[in-house]
Amino acid sequence: MIHYISSEHLTIEKIDEIISKNYKLELSEDAKQRINRCRKYLDKKIARNNTPVYGVTTGFGSLCNVSISDDQLCQLQVNLIKSHACGIGERVPNEIVRIMMLLKIQSLSYGYSGCKLDTVQRLVAFFNNDIYPVVYRQGSLGASGDLVPLAHLCLPLIGLGEVEYQGKIISGDEILKKKRWKPIQLASKEGLALLNGTQNMSSFAVWALIHAQRLSDWADKIAAMSLDAYDGRIEPFTEAVHLVRPHKGQIETAAHMRELLEGSQLIKNVKAHVQDPYSFRCVPQVHGTVKDTIRYVKSVIDTEINSATDNPTVCPDEDLIISAGNFHGEPIALPIDFLAMAMSELANISERRIYRLVSGTRGLPSFLVATPGLNSGFMITQYAAASAVSLNKTLAMPASTDSIPSCQDQEDHVSMGANAAIKLYKVILNTERVLAIELFNAAQALEFRLPLKSSPTIMAIHSEYRKHVPFILNDELMYPYIQKSIDFLRK
Repeated sequence: MIHYISSEHLTIEKIDEIISKNYKLELSEDAKQRINRCRKYLDKKIARNNTPVYGVTTGFGSLCNVSISDDQLCQLQVNLIKSHACGIGERVPNEIVRIMMLLKIQSLSYGYSGCKLDTVQRLVAFFNNDIYPVVYRQGSLGASGDLVPLAHLCLPLIGLGEVEYQGKIISGDEILKKKRWKPIQLASKEGLALLNGTQNMSSFAVWALIHAQRLSDWADKIAAMSLDAYDGRIEPFTEAVHLVRPHKGQIETAAHMRELLEGSQLIKNVKAHVQDPYSFRCVPQVHGTVKDTIRYVKSVIDTEINSATDNPTVCPDEDLIISAGNFHGEPIALPIDFLAMAMSELANISERRIYRLVSGTRGLPSFLVATPGLNSGFMITQYAAASAVSLNKTLAMPASTDSIPSCQDQEDHVSMGANAAIKLYKVILNTERVLAIELFNAAQALEFRLPLKSSPTIMAIHSEYRKHVPFILNDELMYPYIQKSIDFLRK
């Protein structure tokens, strides 16, 4: 299947489809015309204008007042990419690198960046041939865009850096020789166009939103199973309760919980207790707020991925080349931090339900094992969840409130959005682990309620889950089952 890169709106859902179904990319005729038109305009502007243009005929950052001669303009762009490739730490996962390439291609296709057509087409070729530039997570301040990671993304275009191809790490020069491609000869402005922009932050955010939506849905399903296993009450999910405090996510969650528990024998059982703990009773209020947060963050990232975010901005129609600040990560740094906080809370409330399930109350055996004492049962699964939740709380501290000036104080306020994005990535993975552990516990607890059953929907999930993870009768190795539970949530 082919996705045509164009000026049409690119949705996060479409990105998920392109990545998960392994689409190939192709530039539309409109995109090609936009790219060519902008490049021709830029070349003519440089040829007839003696006024310095930032990053085109000058140095970069605080070196913006240093003019570069015509015969050195191409070398200037190559030097920029080489000098900015200062990445450290772990690699960016290939699935996020793939999104990063897609977003960079999309941004350049609007025709406001001044890239040559062959440069953009080479990025398309990398994407279509499953060539993953080796990009490192750490190094971007989220100010002049994502300079460091995008430098690593683009090094192989000129035969430098490294790529992963067919499961092996090889040099940028080697992949070009394998494909019989010549290194791209960068023209003026191209290095800046490739390195400026927010595609690193945005790719992490897109990946996180795709998984956050999935985990938000799973959180409701798992909470419903836990509620029935804990002999919880349905009354807190009554529609009338939520109509008097009509937050959209809260109303949606309450309705979803009622739907999930429709037909449950357990929920209709006479209750000895008047109230449930907040981790059960307040699922609509907490899970619903997470839904609202995802919705807001998605709207911001949706705008970002459909934007040109490099600098300077080239506007052929207005006959303008303007050095401004569209590369600054602040518009998405704050929302990325917000999403990390929301997902941390989803894990937080999940861990509290886990604790209740293993607490030996409401007729459930201590640590969800028939013979506690000889067996520790699910005791330590709660520890593992608590560890992940505690780490999430640290990771959810906002990165966007920090700023360290750089570039001889030319870049005197930075967003730290890239750090926020890295932390969000880790929070998402931890939240998935905690929800998987809750499912592991809830499925175990539910079987102690037999012969009474939960709803057909919940029992269907339970039955499918049992194909992968068994009921635990006596102590055995638990970590493989936790991993199988994580895998189950990913299907």
